[in-house]
Amino acid sequence: MRNIKLTIEYDGTLYSGWQKQNNAKTIQETIEKALSKILKAEVSITGSSRTDSGVHAKGMVANFFTDSRIPAEKFREAINTKLPDDIAIIKSEEVDLDFHARYLSKGKTYCYTIINRYEKVALYKNYSHHVREKLDLELMNKCCKMFIGKHDFSAFKTAGSSVKTSVRTISDLHIEKEDDFIKIYVTADGFLYNMVRIIVGTLIEVGQNKRSIETVKKAINSCNREDAGYCVPPNGLILEKVYY
Repeated sequence: MRNIKLTIEYDGTLYSGWQKQNNAKTIQETIEKALSKILKAEVSITGSSRTDSGVHAKGMVANFFTDSRIPAEKFREAINTKLPDDIAIIKSEEVDLDFHARYLSKGKTYCYTIINRYEKVALYKNYSHHVREKLDLELMNKCCKMFIGKHDFSAFKTAGSSVKTSVRTISDLHIEKEDDFIKIYVTADGFLYNMVRIIVGTLIEVGQNKRSIETVKKAINSCNREDAGYCVPPNGLILEKVYY
C-alpha cells in the first residue's frame, strides 16, 4: 500500500465546496472520479480543509492510498488529463503511510481579496469582494493586531459548527494593498466555520468607520456572534497554503 500526497489548485466558482455531498458538484468528488478512471477502482481522498462553496485554493493538500505502481510524480499529469480546466494537480508525491492531510496539518494561510473603488467591477468578480466606500487601512491595520494570539473566536463563526472548541491561535494577520486591490492574509493553527470571512467583514466595517476598534475587542471577549461584523461573500477567499 502507498500513500500519495496531492497539492491542488482550483477555482471554486462552479462547485459546492470541497467536501463530497449528495446532489452537488464538489472538488473532492471530481478528483475522486478522475482517480477512479485512472486506477479502475473507487478511490477516496482526504483533504486538509473543507473549503465552502465558491472558495478557491492555490495550495489545498489531499492524500489517498493505492496499490498502483504508477510513479508518484506521474499521478499529477495522469489526473490532470481527467480533470476540468478549473481544477489542477500542482504536485504529486509519495509520503509515509501515517501522513494524513487533515489531522497532521499545523496551520493554514488564507487570503481574502477586496477591490476598493466606487466604479463597477467587470474583471476579477469571481475572485474578489467589491467595496465601493473608501477604506481606512490605517484603522484596519490597527485592528488586525487585536486578533493575533490565542483567543476564543466564537463571535467569528457561523452557527452550525460542530467543533469541540472555538479556541484558535492566529499567528499573522496583515493587509497588503496594490492599486484598488486590498489583500488580507490570515495564518492560524485552524479556522472555524466562516471565521476568515467574518473577520474580514469586521475589518471592513472598521475601515468604513461603521465600527470602532473597541467593539472588536468586545466581540473577541464576549464570544457573541452578534458583536462581530458581517460575513463577506466566499468568492474573495483563497486557501493559500497548508503547513505540516
